[in-house]
Amino acid sequence: MDVLLVVNAGSSSLKFQVFELKAGRQLHRLLKGQVEGIGSKPHLRIVDDKREVLLNRTYEASALPDLPSAIDELGGWLRNTMKVNLVAVGHRVVHGGPDFAAPVIADASILARLEAYIPLAPLHQPHNLAVVRSILARRADVVQVLCFDTAFHRSHDALADHYGLPEALYDEGVRRYGFHGLSYEYVAGRLRDVAPELADGRVIIAHLGSGASMCAIAGGRSVESTMGFSALDGLPMGTRPGQLDPGAVLYLIGQKKMSVEQVQNLLYRDCGLKGLSGVSNDVRELESSGEPRAAFALEYFVYRIGLHVGMLAAALGGVDALVFTAGIGENSPTMRARITRKLEWLGAKLDAAANEQHQTVISSAESRLKVLVVPTDEELIIARHALALLPR
Repeated sequence: MDVLLVVNAGSSSLKFQVFELKAGRQLHRLLKGQVEGIGSKPHLRIVDDKREVLLNRTYEASALPDLPSAIDELGGWLRNTMKVNLVAVGHRVVHGGPDFAAPVIADASILARLEAYIPLAPLHQPHNLAVVRSILARRADVVQVLCFDTAFHRSHDALADHYGLPEALYDEGVRRYGFHGLSYEYVAGRLRDVAPELADGRVIIAHLGSGASMCAIAGGRSVESTMGFSALDGLPMGTRPGQLDPGAVLYLIGQKKMSVEQVQNLLYRDCGLKGLSGVSNDVRELESSGEPRAAFALEYFVYRIGLHVGMLAAALGGVDALVFTAGIGENSPTMRARITRKLEWLGAKLDAAANEQHQTVISSAESRLKVLVVPTDEELIIARHALALLPR
């Protein structure tokens, strides 16, 4: 059985899905899983397409000390237990910089170029690339396709792409990139099936998870995003602050005497919902908490989303629909209701029952702004891109 593996590597985790390549170059999702706690308390869990558990195993820390060892363990299990033939691997790579506007087949020279963007995505980029290098060293015969979270936003025009900085810095790559592009690409395409009357319209997609951003889409193209140069910008997130005056960073360095590394750790790990609440970065825990700061953190999250919807609506010259996706957007009717109430000035009215039932359209019949919930599937869009680059 020929299969395609899709990988999303984090600092201590490895999420993956396996797709069978069927006749007519059709993709069938065979299984998915995750290795968590790599280097500390490794745990590998795999389920099939019916959600039945195929493997649920804990390892000694020394057995899976790093990402290469985790991918080796997964590869061995696929060969020995599933008896599959791995023909390609599709990778989520967070930052493609200004040059990579489409998926590419990995080689050593491309990896060297992508390493330059590690400082712009320090929580993701080095780990994304580490797995690619590991497979390249062990299985050079396997095609590896790199799919970039920034690529979907390369359709931005110059006005959306620039900061108010000297042009020389723009030429060096200091510009607004946008992220979560694989999610936006999938959802924008999915609209053609679930709401074809909106697919070519003016749509704001809210990718709300531990990482959160929003994207303004016109005619299926990204025209503006809340994220910019790095994955710190825009909306407050689980542990990241979102929009921040650069003067605050200068203050941390100049007055608080924090090093660049300390500031980086603060901004990526200890801000956002975690920093505001002092309780958790998880919306579910904040919703159930009785702490006043937890309630404040959620209200701040909703408030900033409302502000950025206004910005994106201005970029579009009006808005026809808001689409919720990702972990919070797909699973929290409470947060969807709170955000929709903030948008009543746009004519948004919620159908409470549809929202509680997680239906696709959750706005009421009289709502001027259509509000939808469309689950994202970044792994499937990566698999499709990888398949498209495989030789026929």
